[in-house]
Amino acid sequence: MSFLKNFFTKVFDEKEMAEASSFERISNQQLEEHMDVSQYGNFTLTDAVRPSYDLKVTPAEGYRHDEYHDKEANTVVPVVMASISKETVFEVFMEMLDPLGPVVDVVLETSHQGPQPDHEDMYREHIDIPVLKSILWDYEELLINDGCTGIAVLNPKLCQEVQFDEHKLLIGYGKPLVDFEEILQDHKIPHQEQIKFITEAEHVHASNETFLEKFAELKLQLGMDEMCVY
Repeated sequence: MSFLKNFFTKVFDEKEMAEASSFERISNQQLEEHMDVSQYGNFTLTDAVRPSYDLKVTPAEGYRHDEYHDKEANTVVPVVMASISKETVFEVFMEMLDPLGPVVDVVLETSHQGPQPDHEDMYREHIDIPVLKSILWDYEELLINDGCTGIAVLNPKLCQEVQFDEHKLLIGYGKPLVDFEEILQDHKIPHQEQIKFITEAEHVHASNETFLEKFAELKLQLGMDEMCVY
């Protein structure tokens, strides 16, 4: 795969933009060679994202705990975050949906239109989990490899959520976290509180026109006809 043909939109945050990019002084050949690397030890990246050229964060498998501060609700939500190798990440994601219950809400997140302060999100309420899983399996390649597509599945009654974001990190929100942690442990994902994720340094995302078309199909399959802010 030539990553340069599908090199896009990214995604640097304000801190990253304030710093010199590690990509600035390298040749096109060096860039293409870097983008073609997906294997780091026993960890395989999806096609969705690549780390900085200087590898300030080396991709690795593991999970850690964190907190989400909801300023509007003035609450702190416990979080478990995981980086999982490409071979098993989608299977783990699907298993992490089970603790949410038989009926869930779904949010599709997109940045296909290019860099912007906020993603565009589409919301679908009340979908049976077996129906949702069947649809998502059909779009496994898109959800794994498109760096401009993310998805969140939630149960508002339980105040729990699972997110499979554009970086292909898995994030479980809410109390209790134990069910999510047990699934990670069953898949032998190492617990490493000091692990750094690819989002914590410069990185690039990738997409292509085929993924954009598949995203539109998935949106229709989920009955998301209108764009809304989530």
